[in-house]
Amino acid sequence: QVQLVESGGGLVQPGGSLRLSCVASGFTFSSYAISWYRQAPGKERELVAAISGTGGTTNYGDSVKGRFTISRDNAKNTVWLQMNSLKPEDTAVYSCNLRRSRMYWGQGTQVTVSS
Repeated sequence: QVQLVESGGGLVQPGGSLRLSCVASGFTFSSYAISWYRQAPGKERELVAAISGTGGTTNYGDSVKGRFTISRDNAKNTVWLQMNSLKPEDTAVYSCNLRRSRMYWGQGTQVTVSS
């Protein structure tokens, strides 16, 4: 069965960096785009970044462009989200997402940006 497992969240000061990981299993990883979403308390879920199956195409939400980088290693069934210059407004639960016949989500990882 499809599984997406995120890790790497935590507490970081403004201006700091974190790298999130999403390890996938249960499907042909290289055939599918993977996305990172985030949801802060009281706010709607927001697309952060997405990457194509080959890794050749990436897209970013306007609020993270120039600060976050999405990448993948198909040999490791892993997608990463490198987050730099973090701001308090980046605080949220970050989840990776697979869209096939339905949407699949990981359990999420909490990122808190605070001094």
